[in-house]
Amino acid sequence: MPPTEGSGSARRSPDRREGFAPPTRVDTTQLAVVGAGPGGYVAAFKAADLGLDVTLIDLDVNLGGVCLNRGCIPSKALLHVARLLDEAREASAWGVSFAEPEIDLDALRSFKDRVVARMTGGLDQLAKARKVTCIQGRATLTGANGLTVEESGGGTRQLQFEHAIVATGSRPTVLPAFDIGSDRIVDSTGALELADVPATMLVVGGGIIGMELGSVYAALGTRVSVVEMMPGIIPPADRDLVRPLQARLDKRLESIMVNTKVTGVAEVDGGVHVTFEDSAGVESTGTYDRLLLSIGRRPNSEDLGLENTAVAVDERGFIQVDHQRRTAEPSIFAIGDVIGSALAHTASAEGAVAAEVIAGHRVAFEPNAIPGVVYTDPEIAWCGLTEDEAKEEGRTVKVARFPWAASGRATTMDRNEGLTKLIIDPETERVLGMGIVGIGAGDMISEGVLAVEMAALARDVALSIHPHPTLSETVMEAAEVFYHSSPHLYSPPKT
Repeated sequence: MPPTEGSGSARRSPDRREGFAPPTRVDTTQLAVVGAGPGGYVAAFKAADLGLDVTLIDLDVNLGGVCLNRGCIPSKALLHVARLLDEAREASAWGVSFAEPEIDLDALRSFKDRVVARMTGGLDQLAKARKVTCIQGRATLTGANGLTVEESGGGTRQLQFEHAIVATGSRPTVLPAFDIGSDRIVDSTGALELADVPATMLVVGGGIIGMELGSVYAALGTRVSVVEMMPGIIPPADRDLVRPLQARLDKRLESIMVNTKVTGVAEVDGGVHVTFEDSAGVESTGTYDRLLLSIGRRPNSEDLGLENTAVAVDERGFIQVDHQRRTAEPSIFAIGDVIGSALAHTASAEGAVAAEVIAGHRVAFEPNAIPGVVYTDPEIAWCGLTEDEAKEEGRTVKVARFPWAASGRATTMDRNEGLTKLIIDPETERVLGMGIVGIGAGDMISEGVLAVEMAALARDVALSIHPHPTLSETVMEAAEVFYHSSPHLYSPPKT
């Protein structure tokens, strides 16, 4: 009996017929998460915990995204070292003197890299324990339920999904004026590499990232200058919270130029020559060994294949979502920087909500207080309604301030410049917001988040016994200031 076509014994296999292409393997998953930063991996882990089959795709070999690999975590490791250096230099005022520290850049880089490696290694183990499939490569959406992945090791994979979460993050903004092809101009990623400790550095942008990294280099010995277009540094924070930081930085930095813009940049022998113009139109110049660009970030929403879906993007490139983080394409969600939520903890919370929605839970992302923290020395933290926002909205509020000059714990640390304040509704006495500047402000702000989320009254905070002497005690005392009952700050009731 002659062999039949397709029986496997034919002399010519079917896939070798002229014009015939072998079928492409298509993998399937319930949830595809594109981007493995603090939003993406939290979403993937949460979905896996809820019983979903999850595939997590990222360009990096390590999970964690920019935050863990090139942002939040390595910068905090360096800020820890910077604070140690500052304290060692200040200790002479307390009767303890140290020799001038020697900076071993190789060892410092190694410490930073060990911190990152330890945490990324932990995430890898957690992904395996949850049976999350991890793929390294670039994902492109092909439709409402499909994508392709150009794998970093070569080859292309197609993936069909029931739902997807876009968590591709953001990247530093680079204006054309600074794109002069000079390796002396770096962004935050380049600054964290610690290639060297330059003699001088100009930080362009007095926001959170710029002030944090500027503080690191100043502690290492660089003469740091800052230029900011706005009237003050750390624009989102209330000015009374910024003032103690500004006073400390004025002693440690070469200069802080506010209301000033950069009008010209050129590489010259031995540095970068910069031209400035202030709000009065007065020009000045300076030459720096290195220039750190910290003028914001832009979403990574290009080249994702969004045009193959119904996903809507605004004029700035941010993906538009609803209160559940669902896009205009019902099967696709988006979280984190790519939608404008530029905080790691916000992205994580959004990722958890998106995963729960996909798993069939009735939830939404509706926080009343998202904390913001500046990890400088002193730290600045705030949550809920700020004093500036209340003024802009025309809301009547009562601001209860407790200066750390009256704090026993702050005094023992020789750090009395701090301040804790509560924003309170004078009619209901509800805590609407909190702001702190001082050592450990980032760790203390969570009490304010809880108070705002739970609609706590100032009296609830005042009657909650705090340990003495601690910095957290200043939260209780701020609430007592509202009732003119603080034992450590005399504030007679107004008639």
